[in-house]
Amino acid sequence: MQAPRLVATDVDGTLLDPDERVSPRAAAVIGRLVEAGAGFVLVTGRPPRWIPPVVAQLGVGRLAVCANGSVLYDAVTDEVVWARTLDPATLADLAEAAATALPGCGLAVERVGSRAFDGAGAQFVAEPDYRHAWPDADNDVAPRSELLSRPAVKLLVRSPRLSSDAMVAALAPVVGDAADLTFSHPRGLVEISPPSVTKATGLAEVAQQHGVEAADVIAFGDMPNDLEMLRWAGHGVAMGNAHPALLEVADEVTASNGEDGLALVLERWF
Repeated sequence: MQAPRLVATDVDGTLLDPDERVSPRAAAVIGRLVEAGAGFVLVTGRPPRWIPPVVAQLGVGRLAVCANGSVLYDAVTDEVVWARTLDPATLADLAEAAATALPGCGLAVERVGSRAFDGAGAQFVAEPDYRHAWPDADNDVAPRSELLSRPAVKLLVRSPRLSSDAMVAALAPVVGDAADLTFSHPRGLVEISPPSVTKATGLAEVAQQHGVEAADVIAFGDMPNDLEMLRWAGHGVAMGNAHPALLEVADEVTASNGEDGLALVLERWF
């Protein structure tokens, strides 16, 4: 592959090391590729409000495709450029499907405003018995009826006693093509996006805006929510710590996120 014109990377488990930091080596090579005129975009399951701390570690960076392709966020202007949402009727149908396939599961929704923190109401809202996958989750608590009353960029389904792979297998037959199912956490958490919305669709829109073809894009990832992105990019790179599904589709497997796997690849050109 020639030097990529656009570099896309997942955040957790890929760009960030196991201590959730951008290594000096990764920050340096990203700085060099931006100076060389290549594009750089974060493509993550994270919401916009979790992007500024990552960009602050990089020193460069502007665009982030968030919520698994549902949101494009500009970290420089603190602007949500666009968002794809699940409407209340679809959320209600999905909640019913989840209750059928996974009795006793907990639900939460991710919403966005016009900025990372826009003060227009809570952006992550969970029902009272929802058990968070992360200990420092920032959310409001509300009954299920309130969760489903407004558009959301992502519906989260939680069944801590199951693997996320098992949850997807149970949900897929009842959800069908009404939404996109994926996960970035292996233990009992599925993330549901609008139909046909993935990291690949969000990245493709950014590439088109910059006049870049898929063949000139390199993408890095580690979990099933990165699958479509790695397939779409001209060169898809799985981290050494990646889920087995990514190892099967990647054009290349690099070292783990704790061993500067991303920097090792990018240093070929920058």
